[in-house]
Amino acid sequence: MSAEATNPATPGPVTGPAARWRARIDLRRLGRAALLGPAARDRLPDAISHVVEAHRAHHPDADREILRRAYVLAESSHRGQMRKSGEPYITHPLAVTLILAELGAETTTLTASLLHDTVEDTDVTLDQVGEQFGAEVRYLVDGVTKLEKVDYGAAAEPETFRKMLVATGSDVRVMSIKLADRLHNMRTLGVMRPEKQARIAKVTRDVLIPLAERLGVQALKTELEDLVFAILHPEEYEHTRELIVDNASRADDPLAEIADEVRGVLRDADIQAEVVIRPRHFVSVHRVARKRGQLRGADFGRLLVLVNEDADCYGVLGELHTCLTPVVSEFKDFIAVPKFNLYQSLHTAVARGDGQVAEVLIRTHQMHKVAEAGVIALGNPYAPPSEEPVDGEREDPTRPGWLSRLLDWQEAAPDPDTFWSTLREDLAQDREITVFRPDGGTLGLPEGATCVDAAYAQYGEDAHACIGARVNGRLATLSTVLRDGDTVQLLMGQDPASEPSREWLEHAHTPAARIAIQRWIATHPSHEERHEETREAAPRSAAGAQFADGPLVRPGGADLLVDQPGATVRLAGCCTPVPPDDITGFAVRGGAVTVHRVGCAAVARMKDSGRTEVGVRWGDTTQCRVTLFAESFGRPHLLADLTEAMALEGAEIVSATVEPPSQQRVRHTYTVQLPDAALLPALMRAMRNVPGVYDVSRAQTPGA
Repeated sequence: MSAEATNPATPGPVTGPAARWRARIDLRRLGRAALLGPAARDRLPDAISHVVEAHRAHHPDADREILRRAYVLAESSHRGQMRKSGEPYITHPLAVTLILAELGAETTTLTASLLHDTVEDTDVTLDQVGEQFGAEVRYLVDGVTKLEKVDYGAAAEPETFRKMLVATGSDVRVMSIKLADRLHNMRTLGVMRPEKQARIAKVTRDVLIPLAERLGVQALKTELEDLVFAILHPEEYEHTRELIVDNASRADDPLAEIADEVRGVLRDADIQAEVVIRPRHFVSVHRVARKRGQLRGADFGRLLVLVNEDADCYGVLGELHTCLTPVVSEFKDFIAVPKFNLYQSLHTAVARGDGQVAEVLIRTHQMHKVAEAGVIALGNPYAPPSEEPVDGEREDPTRPGWLSRLLDWQEAAPDPDTFWSTLREDLAQDREITVFRPDGGTLGLPEGATCVDAAYAQYGEDAHACIGARVNGRLATLSTVLRDGDTVQLLMGQDPASEPSREWLEHAHTPAARIAIQRWIATHPSHEERHEETREAAPRSAAGAQFADGPLVRPGGADLLVDQPGATVRLAGCCTPVPPDDITGFAVRGGAVTVHRVGCAAVARMKDSGRTEVGVRWGDTTQCRVTLFAESFGRPHLLADLTEAMALEGAEIVSATVEPPSQQRVRHTYTVQLPDAALLPALMRAMRNVPGVYDVSRAQTPGA
């Protein structure tokens, strides 16, 4: 948990809450106070007094005695330990605790924060922490204690994060302490070797910053972004710093002028509001510069309008859009539809006559507190409702959908490397969507998720039996990408031996879906090989297909014997052969033979790989199963007319999939059972004669 230096990692100024924290904390003063040792029992130690002051600004009735006792234990335990900067080690837990106190963390979190390195770096045990400070503090300290490299080797870091995430699933305050700890370590990274700085910065970028975003702790996230930016992209950081310094030296400030105009508009409307300018942090300025090219004065910050009630937010919005020139494309309502990380605010923008555009954020004071501190602003999220209820708190905000999904799939991650790479990939997904189930339930999924992801999110590994889906009442393929607000009905088969398709991996966006499918494939090697050969071969014997009772002559003249009588025969799903198609067979695992049309692309592929052909011929039975594709223009009642025409030709529809319309065109896939293969041409003609259908074809492997 420890970082060894106090030199700032970032050259130049850092704006926002971080500047205020740095102004209040003097590590050298803390170091001197720590060296003096703890104060008398009836007096608060000087080194902890600033933490208590910040804490009581948010919690006036907080008991300072437990913080005093935690500091005394931490100071005595770490006494004699020094950081690489030369300061006493106790300055680190003090700084971490101050960060959390400034954000409004409650007393239990601060107590654990003071003690968070004692078990890892001193002789203090978890049992001692529990005996002196209770089970909650013990749990939090345990949650942030790293696993030893001597025990875990190279897996120590990923397994430590896995341990912290599991602990966070039961108490989100574990991750709050970890984020504050990483922030102070990043602030004091300067004396480490450049390669170690880069390694820590990359983990911060890939794991800690996304976690801060998901927990809504924007104040920590923005400073972490700037610190990482300075280490990994020093030239771009320096250029951005120069842009900020140059803008600060300008005589005119268009953002200040627009702020005065906004104050006047709201004053005339008799709306009580506070209007402040929020400078953009370095990474935000860099992003805007890349997006817009040449920056103007109003691009270096945003206006923040704070009001008392939710209704006032919309009142402010109405006045601004009435009295100033709104940029309509910039409007977003995150109050009616909050972000998944608790964030609520109205976003808009107003323009001046000279082309300067100011972005405006409108929120209540409570929304602002949550926007800055996220779950930390909720106080003790596990306290009974009668204990300090927080205005605007929603049901179980500490266990959002993304965290539940993460905890689910991490259990199935087979090894630390898979967990570590999948965690980074999962956290790289920026947005979450909500889809509805027909039973009234909801599923939280990352943006870009498909029906495959929804199936595994709802049914776990039982989703192997999924055969299709309806999205907003219409049949859809499992590859369909879902949108926020969609209603999804998953169609489940009844065969307990159902297998997932290998192709589902191409459409699986969530780790839970990918890991479940990959685990099935890994534990069913026969399925993997059979799928590669037959592209979803039909699961039952092919009626009427028999082994040839004479040699089969291959192109090139080589004769092969007929040598597998009595084996199970399957029709290949990639080309669905029917009499009187020319056919050939290939042996697969388990003693079965898969039958393909001679012209199937899979045949050429397996021949090239040296696979041995098995002679087959059609027997006397004429019934067949075949897959047909129909291309049509979209129109009302088309599906009903098409299936009726198929039924009139004697076709039994085994399965059907209709893809969502694209440019008024619809693609249908039908697997049908026919009593006689001779009926197939008439069936295809009848389907083509349905108004709106312009093509019907047999299933073919691409490239056949």
